[in-house]
Amino acid sequence: MIWISTVTSTHRRYTWILVVGMMFTFTTHPPAIFAQETSTKRWKVGGVDREGLVYVPTKAKTAPTPIVFVFHGHGGSSRNAFNSFAMHKAWPEAISVYLQGLNTPGQLTDPEGKKTGWQSKAGDQNDRDLKFFDTVLDSLKAEFKVDEKRIYSTGHSNGGGFTYLLWAERGDRFAAMAPSAAVGMRSLPNLKPKPMFHIASENDPLVKYAWQKRMIESIQKLNATTGSKLSETSKNCTLYPSKDGNDVVVFMHDGGHKFAGKDAVAAMVQFFQQHPKK
Repeated sequence: MIWISTVTSTHRRYTWILVVGMMFTFTTHPPAIFAQETSTKRWKVGGVDREGLVYVPTKAKTAPTPIVFVFHGHGGSSRNAFNSFAMHKAWPEAISVYLQGLNTPGQLTDPEGKKTGWQSKAGDQNDRDLKFFDTVLDSLKAEFKVDEKRIYSTGHSNGGGFTYLLWAERGDRFAAMAPSAAVGMRSLPNLKPKPMFHIASENDPLVKYAWQKRMIESIQKLNATTGSKLSETSKNCTLYPSKDGNDVVVFMHDGGHKFAGKDAVAAMVQFFQQHPKK
């Protein structure tokens, strides 16, 4: 304090600007223990170059760290998912992985496959996206201390469908799943009970709510849920509890096929945190 009082006024102004800048930095970003730049990572899968945006908190090299995989919709990109889900902001303690799809024929649109997406069933596209997931998870486990009990997947539309496929084909690796605006009837026969957070809109013009409702009811039956009650997490959420811990939460919004946004992600993160792998 004495040193500051004896410096010139010009120096005092410079010091004040520095302090304000430091204050601004600490109030608009996560604490340093979680801070880390998001980087583009690349992998070779079956001779094909694949990539994604990956956020890693600094503690991931020293402490067990959750992972959330985020999959964009048909025609989307890893950058779209990064911006719309912003999982790294909602859960800065976790590794957030936003992978990039390849051109893929769509089930509801784009039959010629001119836009990016994900395989819709096992064996499709030579399982290129399931292999992509395997490669990415293995590489992250080799580089960081991944918490094996807290690995999660979410995705919107086609990305939500791929989340259902991962549940069916790689379900033993996940603690809970969170599809948005999606169905996975093709995957249903291979699903085993697991906590699910599903995002839906009754006025979805593309993935009809009636289709999603049938899928949700199928998961409720699979998970042996009983009754329902409004969730304490969000006014948009209805909780269908399971005595085995395989709860189902449905987040309803009125945005049609558009992703629900940060309120849904905040509720999703709380659901993930409450449901580690048993």
